[in-house]
Amino acid sequence: MSQRRRRSLAFLTSGVLALPLLAGCGGGEEEGGPVAAGQDIAVTSRDGVADGGVVRWAVDTLPETLNTFQADADATTTRIAGAVLPQLFVLDAKGRPVANPDYLEKAEIVAREPKQVVLYKLNQQAVWSDGREIGAADFVAQWRALNGKDSAYWTARNAGYERIEKIERGKTDLEVKVTFAKPYTDWRSLFTPLYPKQVTGTPEAFNEGARGALKVTAGAFNLGAVDKKTATVALTRNARWWGRPAKLDTLVLTAVPRADRPAALAAGKLDLAEVDRTGADRIALAHRDAKGAKGAGGAPAHGPGASVTAAQATMSWAIAYGADEGKAKEEQASRAANAEAAKKYAEEQNALRTFAVRKSLEPAYTQLAMNGASGPLADERVRRAVARALDRKALAEIVLKPLGLPAKPVGSHLALAGQPAYADNSDALGGQDTQAAQALLADAGWRRGGKITEPSGAKAGPEASSEDDGKTPSGPGTGNDGLYVVGQDDERNGDERAGAGNPADARPGLSPALTVTPLAAQQQASLLAQADVARAAAGPDAARDTAAATDTDAKGAPAREGEGAGPGKASAAPAPAKQARTSGSMLAKDGKALSLRFVLPSGPGSESLRAVGERIAQMLQKVGIQAELKKVADESFFKDHIASGQYDLALYSWPATAYPATDARPIFAKPEPAADGSLLVEQNYTRVGTDHIDQLFDQALGELDEGASRELIRKADARIWAAAGSIPLYQRPELVAVKPSLVNAGAFGLGAPRFQDIGWKKSPAATEKNAKEKK
Repeated sequence: MSQRRRRSLAFLTSGVLALPLLAGCGGGEEEGGPVAAGQDIAVTSRDGVADGGVVRWAVDTLPETLNTFQADADATTTRIAGAVLPQLFVLDAKGRPVANPDYLEKAEIVAREPKQVVLYKLNQQAVWSDGREIGAADFVAQWRALNGKDSAYWTARNAGYERIEKIERGKTDLEVKVTFAKPYTDWRSLFTPLYPKQVTGTPEAFNEGARGALKVTAGAFNLGAVDKKTATVALTRNARWWGRPAKLDTLVLTAVPRADRPAALAAGKLDLAEVDRTGADRIALAHRDAKGAKGAGGAPAHGPGASVTAAQATMSWAIAYGADEGKAKEEQASRAANAEAAKKYAEEQNALRTFAVRKSLEPAYTQLAMNGASGPLADERVRRAVARALDRKALAEIVLKPLGLPAKPVGSHLALAGQPAYADNSDALGGQDTQAAQALLADAGWRRGGKITEPSGAKAGPEASSEDDGKTPSGPGTGNDGLYVVGQDDERNGDERAGAGNPADARPGLSPALTVTPLAAQQQASLLAQADVARAAAGPDAARDTAAATDTDAKGAPAREGEGAGPGKASAAPAPAKQARTSGSMLAKDGKALSLRFVLPSGPGSESLRAVGERIAQMLQKVGIQAELKKVADESFFKDHIASGQYDLALYSWPATAYPATDARPIFAKPEPAADGSLLVEQNYTRVGTDHIDQLFDQALGELDEGASRELIRKADARIWAAAGSIPLYQRPELVAVKPSLVNAGAFGLGAPRFQDIGWKKSPAATEKNAKEKK
């Protein structure tokens, strides 16, 4: 199996929390411009942080594995690895990889011809927890485990490692020399995290040995107890750590579902937790109530019972104390339950006043995906028209403006503002322009008032414009914002061939699936927790070249739902009589209306995402396109719709990466026919790709001049915009509830956390005492 098929995006979410700027290798300060929103972590010097204490930090789940290179690794796996294992390069506040001085004195390319050679000079104090020096043997073992040559290793990704020719000791034990068979611009992505040779030395140790425990570590923290009963992972200060010691005694990662986090915060079970919009609103309301905005009788003017009118309250009282004993007893029980719920809510609101919400933008963006394999969107002109109909700033404002976050649309598929590779290439497609959209549709043959032929009795217009097959109840406060980030924070699937909408079962060593995630992670991932390979069965060759394109669009996809009965299936019933009508203000062609299936998750907490989808449908209606909103159960969103190609339009998110030449290629690679006739789409669920885009990625990957490599990435992004398979909309919000006295933690934005600096702020008296002692 090729590297591209096996790759996982889980690692795209590693290092996406924050870190104060470090010195090291990185792009120029001016490249990529400023970040859209900076970190909000209450930056405090170590002198102002107290020694000792415990912090309880919410995670979505306990990890299935502690090996980040396995398919079922998730965001919790990544967070633990960041605290207990060597990270040779970490991400700074602008999402740029920089050398970590705790492990590296220097890492640089020392030869380019005839082959690329990278020399790592290790920190002479860096040792594993068993006392052994970190050295070449660990590098060699990890390379052999991940280079793809030994199938006994169940690896989810091997990108970059397969390009290494050899690894050897340098002049001293502190030097490691890596020689590449092929040049690799993203060499900094390798050996982070670095596992001890005890984990990577044999397939048995790699596959099973690091799933539930790490016996040898080398970070500011050690891995303590993993307690499934309490759903906690304890990280304890590493007494053998050679760097600046961790301020905290213990960092407890606690698995709490998003919906339960406000209650857990109020109960004192958490100190730090990413929350969804509903949780953030509750904290804001608690602070407002503290200033005197109360309801009748001093109760909160929101929450359980707040919407009950005087008439409804009177009616309830009348029934509860009326002559019908059965109804009275039932109503009294309901009133008692409501009163208890209101009391509990009020108590939680009082406790939530002690928390603040720190805000930034996640290293992930939400996009409108268009399935270009079949149907109207196989025509590039229609895809471009859809894109030109969108007011992306207005869509960003729906989600970000109420939160007080900058609502600037994302201008790149391959980087976010602040990262060196970022450039706004949206001009390659063009901005919102209704006339341009209408002209593109007219050129594609779609006309207003065209004749439509459809089965007699079929509904048309608004009555048929929205479907809902979701099984998950919706409602606020459940913690699921309905956003999907590929490869991040949740369940995984393996190498799938999605034939007839039934993906194959996952197999060991293959990549994770895209699944639903809650706000700020439920999505992942790996956007990474994290999906790697999805295949769609070949369908009609509906794609066509257009005059504006110099590249060839990908073709072939699964049949649309309800199309084409295959061999051996029962004969279809006689077709109902057809009636002719005109499309009116909507567009039609060849007897069919221009109607697109717009798939949205129905899960609780996805209100903002559905609001964006509904606004997009309104924008499309203005140019004559009908979007049929179809709300689907969260668990089926990816498997039954995105991966299998059963959609026209969809909203989901991708995690950002510091290494777009490596990580982004599978997302935009041109789909290829597999030996069995199916279509290998990798992670390109829009099924839109070109040979030219692939070539630009290949050139960028092998270009060792960093500036030239980034320029190739920008060119690839411009081509991706022009192909109009997906339209970036906005960077996702990051909302973190935190005790105000907890510092160097919160909304980390594009960076990675510096775990040893997280802690509780010293009291003013202690700070003053320290200042006097220094004098």
